[in-house]
Amino acid sequence: MGTLRSVVSLSLLAALAAVVIPSGMRWVTIFGPFLTPKPTVLSEGQGPVLIADTVHCEDVHHYRPANLIFTACEDTKATRFDWFPGLGHLTPPAVARGSLHIIDPKTMISKRLKFENFPGSFVTHGIDVIQDPEQADAVYIFAVNHLPNPEYLETSEPAKGVPPARSQIELFRHVLQSDTAHHVRSILHPLVYTPNDIYAISPHSFYVTNDHFYRDGIMRFVESALPIGKWSTTMHVQILDLEASDATAGIEASVALSGLWSNNGLGHGRTDQELIVTSPPHAELYVSHWHANHTITIQETISFDTVADNPSYYADPYRTDSDDASGFVMAGITQAFYLPQTAKDVNGTEPSQVWYARPRKGSGSWEKKLLFEDDGSRIRSASAAVLVPIPPTDGKKRAWLFVTGFLSESMIAVQVEL
Repeated sequence: MGTLRSVVSLSLLAALAAVVIPSGMRWVTIFGPFLTPKPTVLSEGQGPVLIADTVHCEDVHHYRPANLIFTACEDTKATRFDWFPGLGHLTPPAVARGSLHIIDPKTMISKRLKFENFPGSFVTHGIDVIQDPEQADAVYIFAVNHLPNPEYLETSEPAKGVPPARSQIELFRHVLQSDTAHHVRSILHPLVYTPNDIYAISPHSFYVTNDHFYRDGIMRFVESALPIGKWSTTMHVQILDLEASDATAGIEASVALSGLWSNNGLGHGRTDQELIVTSPPHAELYVSHWHANHTITIQETISFDTVADNPSYYADPYRTDSDDASGFVMAGITQAFYLPQTAKDVNGTEPSQVWYARPRKGSGSWEKKLLFEDDGSRIRSASAAVLVPIPPTDGKKRAWLFVTGFLSESMIAVQVEL
C-alpha cells in the first residue's frame, strides 16, 4: 500500500509538472507514468526467437565483418537485483561472474567464451568490439566491470565518502571461431567512476561514459530525474601499456564531452570519426564527431519519445541511390517513472520500444519509425538493439532485430520491415 501511495503521489506530481513546467508534457511522455503499452503484433515467422543463455545482457553489438553478435551477460538472474551500480543497486555480492557471448544470427545460438588469464569477478554493462589492426580474424573487446570497492568491503561501517563500487574496464582479445577470450589487462582511473558504455578507437584508445556523477542518495535521484543534473561526462582514455599487470599503470584520461543530462550509451556511426551518444532522460541521440585532440562535438540531435539507452547504426548492404535503409537504432524503456519500484522486483516488467531513424531525403530532417514495442512479457527492460539484414524480397527491406535488456531473462530476435 505504501508503494501504491508513492506511485499515486508521484503520478500527481507528474501531472502537475505537465501543467506548470513548459517542458512537462515532454517529461510525461518520456517517463511514461500514464502510458499504455501496445505490444507489436508479430506474424508467423517473425518471432520472437528467444536466444538461450543470455541472462541480463545490457549491451549488444553486431560485428559486421564476421556477421556475429557480441554481448556481455550476467548469467544469473539474482545478482543484478542486489548489485548493479548502473541502477543504484549497491549491496555487494559474494560472487559475481558474468561472461562474454557470441551469437550467430544464422543459427540464433549463443556461445559463451572461456576466459584466459581472467580469474576475477565480472559484473557486466556496456561493451565495444573492434578489429585487431594487426590480425584481420581477431577482435578486441572492451567491457565495463562493476567491481565492489575492496575498501568498502573491508569496513564493517563504511566511512563516509568511500564508494561501494570501484568500477573498471576490462580489455580482452578474441580470435574469431575460437572458444576463448584472452584477458589483456584491466583499466582503472579515478576519472572513470560510473562507467556505462564504451566507444573504442583502437586497442590503445577509447571513450567511456560516466552516466552519473553521484552514485547514490538524494543527489543521484535529482541527477536522474531533473534536467538540471547535467554533471555526467564522456571521458577519453589512453592506454600507454597493454602489458601492464597493474590496472592503474599507463592510463591517461581526460574529459571529452560534458554538459549533457546523463551521458549513457555510445555507438559507432556512419564514418570512422562519427560517434553517437545518448541522454536517456532527454530521450535524445546526439550525432557527434571525435577529434584528434580527443574532444567530442555534437553535430545533430535526434529526439525520441522513449528513454534513449544504447544506440547502434545499421548500414544497409543493399542500399541504392534511391533506396537506402541505413539508419540509427535506439532501444529504451517506456515507463521509466516506475523503474525505482520494478528494478528491485525479480518478477517485474519494464515495457520497451525500439526506434529507427534515417535521414529524410532532401529535407535535412529525420524519418523515425517504431520498429517494435512490448509490454515486458517478451523482452524486459530493453536497453540495446541491433539490426541484421535479410536479403530483400518483394522489393521490401527486412532485417532481424535483436533486442536485449539490463534485466531481461533472454535476448530476443524479431523480424521487422524497414
